[in-house]
Amino acid sequence: MKLIFKKLNPNAIIPSFAQPSDAGMDLYAIEDKEILAHETALIGTGLAVQLPENTEAQVRPKSGLALKHSLTVLNTPGTIDEGYRGEIGVILINHGKHSYYVTKGQKIAQLVVKPTLRLEIEVHDRLSNTQRGAGGFGSTGLNK
Repeated sequence: MKLIFKKLNPNAIIPSFAQPSDAGMDLYAIEDKEILAHETALIGTGLAVQLPENTEAQVRPKSGLALKHSLTVLNTPGTIDEGYRGEIGVILINHGKHSYYVTKGQKIAQLVVKPTLRLEIEVHDRLSNTQRGAGGFGSTGLNK
């Protein structure tokens, strides 16, 4: 399978895997931008992608940015559908107490490509029984 990128900006950096066994490849900012404390910003990558058939790409946070600067991807994971051909943008939110400055060429997120399933949708009057049933939101013994 091949993942094809198109540079929409000559300064865009093609994503890459930091290590051969990594699940995600790094996405890089194409612009300098200040993200104020408790604010969000859309950061461009200058790239479009052509995904293999029956896949999606997920935009996920960088753990180092989250731990050290309280900066994360707002809609984690952000989904890029197979048919989308526009610019990959990363919505970052600054949960920190101070402004954060994103710089051109900085690693801002990671991109993980996953298979998707094409399912038939059916509507029924009842579902099969399970031990858990409809229990949710702490029903499995979440400590208070």
